Amino acid sequence: MYISHGEGQKTALLTITGDWDIQSIVLKETFPQLTDDDLLFESGKEAELLARVESRLNKPREEIIDIIYKTHTD
Repeated sequence: MYISHGEGQKTALLTITGDWDIQSIVLKETFPQLTDDDLLFESGKEAELLARVESRLNKPREEIIDIIYKTHTD
């Protein structure tokens, strides 16, 4: 999912689905450098979550979104 940001630039969006508590545990097991604060999820503040994880893992936003979606649980 994407939103436009002027001049045709697009920024990836994240929609959290499933049980975030479980997803965040899997992320911390996979990437031990992530902290509880990095993975703090607040509805409507997905961009802030992505920015924290991007910064901590030093990976581009699209890759972070892919990583998070791979931890999705029903």
